Amino acid sequence: MTEEQQLQAIKDFSYQKMKKDASGHNFDHIQRVVKTAKRLLTQEPADKLITLAAAYLHDVADDKLVSDPKELESEIQKFLLQIDLTSQQIEKILFITHNLSFSQSLDNPPKLSLEGQIVQDADRLDAIGAIGITRAIYYGGKHAETIYDPKILPRKNLNKAEYRNLSNETIINHFYEKLLKLTEMMNTPTAKEVAQARHQYMLDFLEEFKNEWNAER
Repeated sequence: MTEEQQLQAIKDFSYQKMKKDASGHNFDHIQRVVKTAKRLLTQEPADKLITLAAAYLHDVADDKLVSDPKELESEIQKFLLQIDLTSQQIEKILFITHNLSFSQSLDNPPKLSLEGQIVQDADRLDAIGAIGITRAIYYGGKHAETIYDPKILPRKNLNKAEYRNLSNETIINHFYEKLLKLTEMMNTPTAKEVAQARHQYMLDFLEEFKNEWNAER
């Protein structure tokens, strides 16, 4: 198979796995991450196949979305072997998909390859700005989170287990616990530049939200 045929097969595989997601991680999200990864690839000397394959597959075995991530990782591995990727390529892709999430950065964050940094940046850019606001509300609604309670303060110094405990989170606090931190965590110069405007958009939203919540506007 050619590289383009392999990427098309990976895209199709991802679509089948993610098309029914109702948490803000569906195939629309995947496609945006891939588009952003392609944009970053124009500025970074990274391997295209590894980068885009990881971008398409980054949520398929995410432990917040599936009950058995190890089983899904095994399925991904078998699939990639079937479309003639080498064991070395598969190992690089799975390392990225297993380690790029924000929750992984809370406990001894791993060192990602340039390909992994690009996918991580693309994924994080989709978590901020107007799209990020929409996805945060969508995800919080799915999990019946409280929208806002000024008596509940944002949590600090979280480990992965605490971060994933949604019973202690509000949708607005999620901005302070994660989303507003992402701009400073971007890896590539292009992602850092893009993140600035999206970061400011979130700050403006939070100011407006609190003004309206308090009936001050």
